Amino acid sequence: MKKLSARRRHPLAAVVVLLLALAATGGLYAAFAPADKAQADETAQSLTIEEGKKLYAVGCASCHGTGGQGTTDGPSLVGVGAAAVDFQVGTGRMPAQQPGAQVPKKKVIYTQAEIDQLAAFVSSLGAGPAIPTKNEYSPDGADIAKGGELFRTNCAQCHNFTGKGGALTHGKFAPDLEGVSPKHIYEAMQTGPQNMPSFPDTTLSEQNKQDIIAYLDAVNGEDTESPGGLELGGLGPVSEGLFAWVFGLGALIAVAVWLAARTAKAKKS
Repeated sequence: MKKLSARRRHPLAAVVVLLLALAATGGLYAAFAPADKAQADETAQSLTIEEGKKLYAVGCASCHGTGGQGTTDGPSLVGVGAAAVDFQVGTGRMPAQQPGAQVPKKKVIYTQAEIDQLAAFVSSLGAGPAIPTKNEYSPDGADIAKGGELFRTNCAQCHNFTGKGGALTHGKFAPDLEGVSPKHIYEAMQTGPQNMPSFPDTTLSEQNKQDIIAYLDAVNGEDTESPGGLELGGLGPVSEGLFAWVFGLGALIAVAVWLAARTAKAKKS
């Protein structure tokens, strides 16, 4: 008898085997890839923190302590969060040139990458507000009228009703907010730098902060018009009162002197 010929494979069998192999490979990748990605992210974050620690040791430790615990020359940084570092260093206020009633804004000496590294290190010392994303501080679509109401209620006492700033006690001051980036305004509200109180999301929501930023942009923008004419710096009753005393009262005194001189001359003639 002739041997039975070997059973012939179906033409699609090779394709099925290949698909099964690919599926198995994909399953293995799905099982291991997330772990590899998480490990890579953790390693990158560790390197960022380590670089930030080096920068901190050179520029910050002398005032804030080697572990961020604070000294007589600087407060503790434990728990201030990355947002506080991004604001203080990103506006040039830190490192401070010298102690005083208030540290003024000055030229920024660190790159944004270095600021991010410093922020990562300080954030590792204790949980605190994170650096906001663009979606959090963008004023696009915000309610300007609501922002004006919130600003006048919570901020105008120090910053003036248009954010022009003002004097406080013992040499302290509320800075001018014109030209300040939306991110830094948001971070200031979130962290409460120096003499400013903090406004966390439980006090002013993310939407409230966006509304305030939109209001400041509207009243201090390049296209903003002053319907009242001469705004006198937008400093409110202080500048208006000074204007009245210097120019208004001065003009009255000049008129009075002129009238007295004319009267005296008329009597002589």
